[in-house]
Amino acid sequence: MNIVLMSDRRVAAIPVADCGEPLVDVRGTLLVDDRRADPAGAFAHLRQGVLDRLLYAQSLLPEGLRLLFIEGYRPPDLQQQYFQQYADELHTANPTWPQDQVHEAASRYVSPPEIAPHSAGAAVDLTLVDADGHELDMGTRVNASPEESDGACYTSANSISTQARTNRTTLANALSTAGLVNYATEWWHWSHGDRYWALMTKQPAALYGPRDLP
Repeated sequence: MNIVLMSDRRVAAIPVADCGEPLVDVRGTLLVDDRRADPAGAFAHLRQGVLDRLLYAQSLLPEGLRLLFIEGYRPPDLQQQYFQQYADELHTANPTWPQDQVHEAASRYVSPPEIAPHSAGAAVDLTLVDADGHELDMGTRVNASPEESDGACYTSANSISTQARTNRTTLANALSTAGLVNYATEWWHWSHGDRYWALMTKQPAALYGPRDLP
């Protein structure tokens, strides 16, 4: 499978025509996990249109299953911090790699700050839980890196169990029907309205660009 990475020049070339939708707090609307919580509660925000689509996706799930929201909006400075930290780890582990190779490899797992869907409030990291709130087997933990998981974090990885594959398919069917697109190196990462979504769905422009939380 030929995966388009966030570092692809075609992603950065997509113009942004921000529609001005507000960032809204999803707490009280979706089931929210606190593992990525921050003091300001930024993580629990999304653009209104993305939240609407998640609620629709949840209505499509089999009885007894729910979405578990992990992280949505990420301030641009935090996105920069995450990207640089991972790039530094890769450089330390692979000191002979040139900078462009480090940048491309880092973008498999963390979006380059200049085009990051999370910083536009357009992306969400999420998984599935059962009626008792227990996370389903998805093959890896949320936010497992390619190195840690030996590539099992890739959405179409063949190294996961049949049950994990079924669960990933259930999640993907609901979210894609609701109009979100997946970043194929991370089964948990879905977005709508950002530059990556625009490229994947052949839209002329992104609906959401990076912004600060008011």
